[in-house]
Amino acid sequence: MKDFPYTESKDTRSGFGAGLQELGRTNPNVVALCADLIGSLKMDAFIKDNPERFFQVGIAEANMMGLAAGLTIGGKIPFTGTFANFSTGRVYDQIRQSIAYSGKNVKICASHAGLTLGEDGATHQILEDIGMMKMLPHMTVINPCDYNQTKAATIAIADYEGPVYLRFGRPVVPNFTPADQPFEVGKGIVLNEGADVSIFATGHLVWKAILAGKLLAEKGINAEIINIHTIKPLDAQLILESARKTRCVVTAEEHQMHGGLGDSIAQLLAREEPLPLEMVAVNDSFGESGTPDQLMEKYGLNEHAIVAAVEKVMARRK
Repeated sequence: MKDFPYTESKDTRSGFGAGLQELGRTNPNVVALCADLIGSLKMDAFIKDNPERFFQVGIAEANMMGLAAGLTIGGKIPFTGTFANFSTGRVYDQIRQSIAYSGKNVKICASHAGLTLGEDGATHQILEDIGMMKMLPHMTVINPCDYNQTKAATIAIADYEGPVYLRFGRPVVPNFTPADQPFEVGKGIVLNEGADVSIFATGHLVWKAILAGKLLAEKGINAEIINIHTIKPLDAQLILESARKTRCVVTAEEHQMHGGLGDSIAQLLAREEPLPLEMVAVNDSFGESGTPDQLMEKYGLNEHAIVAAVEKVMARRK
């Protein structure tokens, strides 16, 4: 099992803030909008450097989406910022009608996604957002794994034409990917080559998959671990190549089992290569208040759950 050393843990939302600040220096068409959560979205540096390119809309998320859509008509590249719950569930109609339907070049940037929002509880811990957004025609859905990859993704989507949903979070997590990495939309990354099982993970669960890979190696199981940072468009070629080699698949994500990464990969395998599959995800449940670690353990979103899923799916392999 390959080693992934890191020197610090950082929150992925700060990666977004750093990427947005860089875009403020390099791309004059980038503008930012926020719904009264500047500090939480780490947009302060962009605002300080580019006050004339920032729009504070207040607690009016639907209006923010309409403003963003309108700004694209003049050639601007708007980055909207608020919590994932408010970026999707609260404004789904506006995104569908004003952004996705006409393919507007809006970047919907969503922090505090998933259970790791923690103590704020179920009303804020949206676990359906990936499914909601990937169902929209024209929408690209990206869920990076650490600070460096979130920064790289933020910078990359400014040059990617069309609406994008960029999902990230609040807790600090190991920052293990390269600082100078290229980010290619729609291309998964093989973190560890293996022959016994394919583990496809996204977001915060990528690091948990790495930890699971180490535990599996102690059991003599060589797992292929792949970071699927782009859920739509899905890297079907890479997924099928890995699945055909190992003949069994595990998916891992901080999202509902229905509608997330596992759902997309299950559809792909059903069409192209029917194989045993297990999903590590929230199973048809809302969250609750607690620390991120407590919640990830209770809802089975950790390395031990991934190991158990691997052992189960390998027993079904023919």
